[in-house]
Amino acid sequence: MTAEKVLLTLNVNGEVRQVYAPVHKTLLEVLREELELTGTKHGCEVGECGTCTVLIDGQPILSCLTLPVEVEGQEITTIEGVAQGGHPHPLQKAFAQLGAAQCGYCTPGMILTAKALLDENPHPDRETIQEALSGNLCRCTGYLKIFEAVELAAENPFSPGEKGGMRGGPVEKRSRKS
Repeated sequence: MTAEKVLLTLNVNGEVRQVYAPVHKTLLEVLREELELTGTKHGCEVGECGTCTVLIDGQPILSCLTLPVEVEGQEITTIEGVAQGGHPHPLQKAFAQLGAAQCGYCTPGMILTAKALLDENPHPDRETIQEALSGNLCRCTGYLKIFEAVELAAENPFSPGEKGGMRGGPVEKRSRKS
């Protein structure tokens, strides 16, 4: 017996994509298996780790708990769509510069959740950052460098038309906050 397939029209990273997919597949599975956008990661698959986070109309959602038919007509942003004009997003640069990613498995979900936060609140305090990222688990770090990377990106936002990401130039390594 074959699973029933439906034609989905999804707006992914600014591009309208049509794909036939089984009705039971989650958005996570369609993104990875049908659209070959493998930056979104499989984690717990029960909505507890945040590894599969994508943005739907700018809001973080867990793609392992979402059916793609539910998000037709909405803007889906994956980690592949965060860079602007071929330049890394300030969060991507800050994570790399500060060593906020160790194994990197949780990083796409962390960056997308942090992007949603910074889009709504460009200058969050540490407590707000911690609260926003509380649904994203990392098994490698103590979270400090992740929080510092979000703070650094908030201090150095991307300005359209500038090359190199954060304000167009290199970013100095920051001293650690206690």
